[in-house]
Amino acid sequence: MVSKPIETLRAGLPDRYLTPEDIAAMFAVPIETVYHWRKQRTGPPGFRVGRHVRYDPAAVRTWVQHQEATDAA
Repeated sequence: MVSKPIETLRAGLPDRYLTPEDIAAMFAVPIETVYHWRKQRTGPPGFRVGRHVRYDPAAVRTWVQHQEATDAA
Protein backbone atom coordinates (compact mmCIF):
# COMPACT_ATOMS: atom_id res chain seq x y z
CA MET A 1 0.00 0.00 0.00
CA VAL A 2 1.50 3.35 -1.07
CA SER A 3 0.74 6.32 1.19
CA LYS A 4 0.88 10.02 0.50
CA PRO A 5 4.11 11.78 1.60
CA ILE A 6 2.35 14.11 4.06
CA GLU A 7 0.63 11.13 5.72
CA THR A 8 4.03 9.46 5.95
CA LEU A 9 5.43 12.37 7.97
CA ARG A 10 2.42 12.37 10.26
CA ALA A 11 2.36 8.61 10.81
CA GLY A 12 6.06 8.08 11.46
CA LEU A 13 9.03 6.94 9.44
CA PRO A 14 8.20 5.45 6.05
CA ASP A 15 9.77 2.38 4.57
CA ARG A 16 11.36 4.51 1.85
CA TYR A 17 13.15 7.80 1.33
CA LEU A 18 11.28 10.70 -0.25
CA THR A 19 11.93 11.97 -3.78
CA PRO A 20 12.03 15.61 -4.89
CA GLU A 21 8.58 15.03 -6.39
CA ASP A 22 7.32 13.89 -2.98
CA ILE A 23 8.71 17.06 -1.38
CA ALA A 24 7.09 19.25 -4.07
CA ALA A 25 3.73 17.54 -3.54
CA MET A 26 4.04 17.71 0.24
CA PHE A 27 4.59 21.47 0.27
CA ALA A 28 2.48 22.21 -2.83
CA VAL A 29 5.35 23.94 -4.62
CA PRO A 30 6.75 23.45 -8.13
CA ILE A 31 9.55 20.91 -8.50
CA GLU A 32 11.82 23.76 -9.59
CA THR A 33 11.39 25.29 -6.13
CA VAL A 34 12.60 22.08 -4.49
CA TYR A 35 15.72 22.07 -6.68
CA HIS A 36 16.27 25.79 -5.98
CA TRP A 37 16.04 25.11 -2.24
CA ARG A 38 18.65 22.38 -2.62
CA LYS A 39 20.97 24.61 -4.65
CA GLN A 40 20.64 27.45 -2.13
CA ARG A 41 20.77 25.03 0.84
CA THR A 42 17.61 26.52 2.30
CA GLY A 43 15.26 23.54 2.04
CA PRO A 44 15.16 20.16 3.72
CA PRO A 45 18.51 18.36 3.58
CA GLY A 46 18.79 15.84 0.80
CA PHE A 47 21.45 13.41 -0.27
CA ARG A 48 22.50 11.74 -3.49
CA VAL A 49 22.06 8.09 -4.34
CA GLY A 50 23.97 7.89 -7.58
CA ARG A 51 22.44 10.65 -9.66
CA HIS A 52 19.17 10.73 -7.72
CA VAL A 53 18.33 13.01 -4.79
CA ARG A 54 16.54 11.53 -1.81
CA TYR A 55 15.26 12.95 1.47
CA ASP A 56 15.12 11.24 4.85
CA PRO A 57 11.60 11.81 6.26
CA ALA A 58 13.03 12.34 9.76
CA ALA A 59 15.31 15.11 8.43
CA VAL A 60 12.37 16.69 6.58
CA ARG A 61 10.30 16.60 9.77
CA THR A 62 13.15 18.26 11.69
CA TRP A 63 13.49 20.93 8.98
CA VAL A 64 9.74 21.66 9.14
CA GLN A 65 9.86 21.99 12.93
CA HIS A 66 12.81 24.38 12.64
CA GLN A 67 10.92 26.43 10.03
CA GLU A 68 7.89 26.60 12.32
CA ALA A 69 10.00 27.67 15.30
CA THR A 70 11.87 30.29 13.27
CA ASP A 71 8.65 31.67 11.79
CA ALA A 72 7.00 31.91 15.22
CA ALA A 73 9.91 33.89 16.69
